[in-house]
Amino acid sequence: MPASVSRQVISNQTQPYEKLTEVLQRYQAVPFQKPIADFNRQAFEEAQVLLANHGGPLILDSCCGVGQSTRLLAKRYPKHFVLGVDRSANRLERKLGKLPENAALIRADLVDFWRLAAAAAWRPEYHFLLYPNPSPKKKDFKLRWHGHPVFKDMLALGGRLECRTNWQLYVVEMQQALKFMGVAADLQPLHLVDEPLTPFERKYANSGHDLWQLTAQIN
Repeated sequence: MPASVSRQVISNQTQPYEKLTEVLQRYQAVPFQKPIADFNRQAFEEAQVLLANHGGPLILDSCCGVGQSTRLLAKRYPKHFVLGVDRSANRLERKLGKLPENAALIRADLVDFWRLAAAAAWRPEYHFLLYPNPSPKKKDFKLRWHGHPVFKDMLALGGRLECRTNWQLYVVEMQQALKFMGVAADLQPLHLVDEPLTPFERKYANSGHDLWQLTAQIN
């Protein structure tokens, strides 16, 4: 297979995780008490300053990778402040292209960052979650964002959530998780019209993968 062609997601799971509701019910009953790391607190404080200095409405680009999506979203929404967050210093250092003045990249673990943002009453107008690691093995369900205890903190941020993936089951599960949490979500095939937002999106599209888009307005 040529290096430029991406493989389809391979999984031993063909249906939504059968214990999804059970897992979410447990998370609702038991508070998530993982200590927040100091470096994540420092990153959040830096992000607070950047957001305040800009003064515009917020777009959160979670798992932004090399920041291509952050840059493109900032160009598409020039009146917004677009914040890309990723935990990998290596990916962030490889940012593709110069960032517009209304954009910034922050290194932080979203497990902590989302909790800090929710506690600070952040309310992004848009929240993008583009091609998150699908953790396709069934045993790794709890590594998917909708299977993680921090999912409820992510939802507490509100706004218009958009998740894109090349693995349909991922967003089917997320749609079910959102429904359990009282949020209706729309799930549709994604037919690219504009420039791909991420390198993964470009690679998957060029490889002939079906792309999927979940959107939800969270109050």
